Amino acid sequence: MAFSRWDPLHDLIALHERLNRMGSVDAPGWSPALDLYETPDRFVVSAELPGLTREDLTIEVHHDTLTLRGVRPHAERPDVRFHRVERGHGAFSRSVTLSAPVDEGAISAEFRDGVLTVLVPKLAASQRRIDIR
Repeated sequence: MAFSRWDPLHDLIALHERLNRMGSVDAPGWSPALDLYETPDRFVVSAELPGLTREDLTIEVHHDTLTLRGVRPHAERPDVRFHRVERGHGAFSRSVTLSAPVDEGAISAEFRDGVLTVLVPKLAASQRRIDIR
């Protein structure tokens, strides 16, 4: 029998992340899973949104924050009694902070097979505006 060393900090961090997703003020109804990664020239956000259509989604960028919003309706059927409802429904909102200035006019998105992918190009160093106060 193989034993593995228990790491209470790892479990605590995992629990903290799960609680944040459940109780975030950003997620009033449910909170779809998403990935955010960065390449040298862009940020890529990928979100799992099964059962939604393009029309159900809104993407907004304000300064350094990208926000995904939408609604997944509950499949209400008067002729059926649900015994378990585990799939989230209702409104959702997920926001991520981007760590570099972005070119808001060049953002693109693709929605395929229930996965939304948003490409957020970084602003080239020569295009960055420096505000003088």
